[in-house]
Amino acid sequence: MIPVPPFPVLEVTNLTMDFGGLRALNGAALSVNRGDIVALIGPNGAGKTTFFNCITGLYRPSSGDIFISPPGKKRERINGLKVHDVTKRGLARTFQNIRLFQNMTVLENVMLGRHCRSSAGILGAVLRGPKTRQEEQDIARHSYAILEKMGLADAVNLPAKNLPYGAQRRLEIARALATEPFLLLLDEPAAGMNPQETRELEALIRKIRDEEQLSILLIEHDMKLVMSLCDRVTVLDYGQKIAEGTPREIRENPDVIKAYLGEDI
Repeated sequence: MIPVPPFPVLEVTNLTMDFGGLRALNGAALSVNRGDIVALIGPNGAGKTTFFNCITGLYRPSSGDIFISPPGKKRERINGLKVHDVTKRGLARTFQNIRLFQNMTVLENVMLGRHCRSSAGILGAVLRGPKTRQEEQDIARHSYAILEKMGLADAVNLPAKNLPYGAQRRLEIARALATEPFLLLLDEPAAGMNPQETRELEALIRKIRDEEQLSILLIEHDMKLVMSLCDRVTVLDYGQKIAEGTPREIRENPDVIKAYLGEDI
């Protein structure tokens, strides 16, 4: 069988981000191939979340290029697009600090994510015609199906704030999946989790990748999770890429070991 060459769905080159006199990213680069789980790691302050913010439209990078290649669509440069435009193009993210609507139900949180794919518009939402009502029903059904996959179907009517911490993390991922992404970006998904929750998260991320045919880019400090889960790893330090490779290559890279001050990764 002839091997299929890697197909990059995200290509970031020479990404630079300045905040006044502070350079948070300095020519950083990264690529994610279709179906890969890729980790972006580095010490605190290395520029990882800034990197995510540039990709997803929260920040407009000072220079560099961000290209996406959604399956079946043309390659497109997305520098400077607004957050909702990036989301519509198939990138979805979670945050290090959980950003759920705590007083809304579990189902409502996922439905909000799904609304970026709705067509009713403001007028339709106000008039509530048959088409809008049908679309709302479809959104509810689709959102419930996602919650079933995430093991949250029994909690659909609970306020999000009533969920255990690990379940709130899963709900945030469910809301991201509701936008129908081809690339899912997870910002420290294992933060605050106990070992059992982390193992369950690892299995869930694999399941999402395989069943939804997604590519996944994650920031994570739990190196056991990174080394067990990821196909490739990119390492930032002081806003620059210092290494890229398989988990084994990264584990043995002296520059990475030095950047982590001898930390066992």
